[in-house]
Amino acid sequence: MNCTRLQKIMKLRAVRMVSTAPRATVANKSPVMVSPEHAVSVIQSGNRVFVHSIAAAPQALIRAMVGRSKELRNVEIMHLHTEGVAPYAQPEYHDSFYTNAIFIGSNVRASINEGRGDYTPVFLSEVPLLFRRGVLPIDVALLNVSPPDQHGFCSLGTSVDVSLAAMQTAKHVIAQINKFVPRTHGDGLIHISHIDSVVEVDEALPEAHARPPSAEQAAKFATISEHIAALIPNGACLQMGIGEIPNAVLAALKSHKNLGVHSEMFSDGLVPLLESGVVNNTKKTILPGRTVAGFVNGSRRLYDFVDDNPSISMMDMSFVNDTSIIRQNDNHVSINSAIEIDLTGQICADSIGTRIFSGVGGQMDFVRGAALSKGGKPIFAMTARTDKGDSKIVPFLRQGAGVTTTRAHVHYVVTEFGVVNLF
Repeated sequence: MNCTRLQKIMKLRAVRMVSTAPRATVANKSPVMVSPEHAVSVIQSGNRVFVHSIAAAPQALIRAMVGRSKELRNVEIMHLHTEGVAPYAQPEYHDSFYTNAIFIGSNVRASINEGRGDYTPVFLSEVPLLFRRGVLPIDVALLNVSPPDQHGFCSLGTSVDVSLAAMQTAKHVIAQINKFVPRTHGDGLIHISHIDSVVEVDEALPEAHARPPSAEQAAKFATISEHIAALIPNGACLQMGIGEIPNAVLAALKSHKNLGVHSEMFSDGLVPLLESGVVNNTKKTILPGRTVAGFVNGSRRLYDFVDDNPSISMMDMSFVNDTSIIRQNDNHVSINSAIEIDLTGQICADSIGTRIFSGVGGQMDFVRGAALSKGGKPIFAMTARTDKGDSKIVPFLRQGAGVTTTRAHVHYVVTEFGVVNLF
């Protein structure tokens, strides 16, 4: 075995050791079962509270926390984007809570753009470091987990992402035990002794359904998908961003063979390819035979599909989005979207002028990883114009817009009018 190969294996093992720590049982410790109201009584004014990500946001604990608004002041609520309601972001609770979003969803977008909350731009791969290095210490973590199995292990379900790191480093961990949380394999299995207090509340997870496109939009998406499908070879490893176009691309890959997935997330569009065997992960170098993701977001069908499915590995983002890991899968193809691109190739994907829309996320992690992969292709997919007819290809980005991906990192750009490779 050569030195380079050994170094890669040791680095991979080091990352895995970090992310599997909660598997060990804490001696002589078990959580206290209490009501949601009692559980959140540990939250104090000035605390930083982490909320479990995406569809896993624990609604019962959120409601109970907001119910203490008159007692609390300046509680920082930190999370990736979350589905469901976020009452703490409403104007009437401004003195009690403020949001610090690492990625912005629709339920907190107004509060942040109106100055009642903050947005922290950071690569998704580095968010776990914010917690593990103590840059942003977490006082209380609010989680939504599956019921424990016979050995006492719960699952973080649909979102392992950065939530595992928050849970590992929080001073106090509160979990909503919920039968609707799927039991997923991978890094998200945590022994119940790592939880301080639990509440039993069964609530269906929020579902995310793609908005049906208009006939004109559907035609554009289909053309873009055909262009991208032609760029993807059999045996490629895929990363898909969030949006209608990535889902359309997946639908265009039904005739491909031996595809793999190593992606920060996936949604319902991937399930048919997994069920048909188009995606079988046999050509991957990293975790062959398994679909790797940090979180899933979609319908109940998706959540049922990942439940106790050993072919799906839900992993820590410090692993999933690590460029040195991504590049080891040959022919890694990343498919991401953009709000606008200027004539020099600069990509803005998180803001519309000064208005923050989403976040940096893992775009750059996978753009760079795919570019360094043997045969890899980082692809940006976008319609040439907005629904209002404004061009997304502009001489210069709007004033105040952030550069999410630099001109030096952009390779393929695909619109309904064709493909260009800027590399």
